[in-house]
Amino acid sequence: MEKLIIDTDPGVDDAEAILMAAAHPNATIAAILAVGGNVGLAHTVRNALTIVEAIGQDIPVYAGCDKPLVIFQEDAAFVHGQDGLGDVGFVPKTRQAESEHAALALLRMANEAPGEYTLVAIGPLTNIAVALKLDPKLPEKLKRFVVMGGAVTAHGNTSNVSAEFNIYHDPEAAHVVFEAWEAYGGLIELVDWEATMRHGIPEEVIQTWHALDTPKSRFYKDISAKTMEFIRKYMGRTMMFGADPLAMAVALEPDIVTRAEVRHVSVELTGMYTRGQTTTDWGQRNGRTANTNIILELDTDRFFALMEQGLR
Repeated sequence: MEKLIIDTDPGVDDAEAILMAAAHPNATIAAILAVGGNVGLAHTVRNALTIVEAIGQDIPVYAGCDKPLVIFQEDAAFVHGQDGLGDVGFVPKTRQAESEHAALALLRMANEAPGEYTLVAIGPLTNIAVALKLDPKLPEKLKRFVVMGGAVTAHGNTSNVSAEFNIYHDPEAAHVVFEAWEAYGGLIELVDWEATMRHGIPEEVIQTWHALDTPKSRFYKDISAKTMEFIRKYMGRTMMFGADPLAMAVALEPDIVTRAEVRHVSVELTGMYTRGQTTTDWGQRNGRTANTNIILELDTDRFFALMEQGLR
């Protein structure tokens, strides 16, 4: 049984990732930690609460950091809608966020049950960087750490073209996190944007999910319409890219991975054209300890099945 703590900035694909986790028979969501990213914190907290209501489970939601550690760079409202969930107008009816800060909640849970929780980060890494500054031993208290972030050969998706959004939104936080896992000697399980592009979801598959006509599939259809329109118009593709669901698939079923490479990954902070880029030591020449298991390929059919299961 995977006990999950999900750090997230919902987000359309964040929502689907959370639905996947909630539906999996061998997983339980212990907490959702909200962070500013795709849209501001007020929206991501509200969206997390809305998703929990759609799931129908009693999952605590904790509000975390609203802004990056140093400099705000960009959000992704143009992809996800100004409210982060497709501008459909969902508002949580009854639930409220917990009073404890997300970084403190993470530390409390990790200390109460060391080695039990898998942390899944599908947004900027600001909350986790703050937690690490408070307790540098956090890595040794987690069972696993799965991150959606980066572009390991610099094919990014931001205005700084070599960088991926979750890392670029707060490069300093990402730097803190990757350095901490190197110091610990552990491996971040990294699902990057390029892996996401290799595992795109064809529109005909998405149509079969819409045809399920369940409350969850209708919810997903509503919130994803604006993102689908963006992909068609600006990317010229007739498919969906499920970055966060791909990372969640790895968290839920580690044996879904069919190809991965263990390498050292660092985060560029200062380059005019490379700030936020994940720099990968593919040739293992820098002499530094590997800190990342880079997920390159996984079983696509199983991935699609997990997504469908989350919508039933």
